[in-house]
Amino acid sequence: MNFELTKEQEMVRDMVRDFAQAEIAPHARELDEKHEFRKESFDKMAQLGLFGIPFPEKYGGSGGDTISYALAVEEIGRACGGTGLSYAAAVSLGATPFYNFGTEEQKQEYLVPMAQGKTLGSFGLTEPNAGSDAGGTRTKAYLDGDEWVINGEKCWITNASYARQVVVTAVTGQNERGKNIITAIIVPTDTPGVTIRSDYKKMGVRASNTCEIILENVRVPKENVLGDEKKGFGQFLNTLDGGRISIAALSVGIAQAAFDKALKYSKERVQFGQSISKLQAIQFKLADMAMEIELARNMVFKAAWLKDNGKPFKKEAAYAKLFASEMGFRTCNQAIQIHGGYGYMAEYDVERHLRDIKLMEIGEGTSEIQRVVISRQLGC
Repeated sequence: MNFELTKEQEMVRDMVRDFAQAEIAPHARELDEKHEFRKESFDKMAQLGLFGIPFPEKYGGSGGDTISYALAVEEIGRACGGTGLSYAAAVSLGATPFYNFGTEEQKQEYLVPMAQGKTLGSFGLTEPNAGSDAGGTRTKAYLDGDEWVINGEKCWITNASYARQVVVTAVTGQNERGKNIITAIIVPTDTPGVTIRSDYKKMGVRASNTCEIILENVRVPKENVLGDEKKGFGQFLNTLDGGRISIAALSVGIAQAAFDKALKYSKERVQFGQSISKLQAIQFKLADMAMEIELARNMVFKAAWLKDNGKPFKKEAAYAKLFASEMGFRTCNQAIQIHGGYGYMAEYDVERHLRDIKLMEIGEGTSEIQRVVISRQLGC
């Protein structure tokens, strides 16, 4: 087994790290305080080609791999959790479904601009009454001539205010067993009847754009179905499998940021006549934090490698997302503990990392859902 990154992967990591620390990190605290999405950061990411990393050149991408993309997510998340979340969602949830399931025409129309960073994409799955139970979707769509008519509500949808289109899931009928048929439908955000609001007051990842979407008699052409009309449920499960790798990578990035600050602070803070980094109680905390971050990072790489090599990766993606998100919460919590009272103050940033990391245990499948996925893969 070769655990070394390729030269290309190292170049991506170093380039994104330099960019993120120079252009994203300096704004992170202000964006958190103001609950603001910084469009300028995304414009600069587009110029660097970051939105096209995992897509072929023929679709506006750079022909990179999932490992390179995970490295980019980690470094952006290390600089700002909210910015990292919007970046990950734009690629994994906004663009990837078009690459995996779209027609050639849909790829040219929608994927190419997203891969080039000219527009963001958004994925409308979650509803007020359909979170972990995504099969409980209540948004409905029916054919009226050559148009789909869609009615429903989506919540907690990332990037919708800045997206050209949202792929929404809707119930379009029932199969022979009486189960709902869920279809993925492309809805341009300027379509009459689409209302997008971003009024949430969030605990963390405040630099990410999070929206509520109302669909009232929204009409789109029949050909706006993404993929197989009767397999939308399976398609979004596939999409979430890949998205979990990016959430795991984001968790590693946020945890790394908290660890970096804790390590630096421990060397500067003097108590009992010496830096607290000399105290075994602090050393053991730092050792555990460093170990768990590296274990999570390796699990991210394994899941990404499996995906890149066309091998089954559902279980490993769930491993990575579950372990990395829970590890991240432990790490950020300990970073605050090492800072003591200062860790509770906004100016030291570690409290922001703890608020940001909490979403990673909830979004794209809660920790409980990850355990369900894993147990099913084990044949339970």
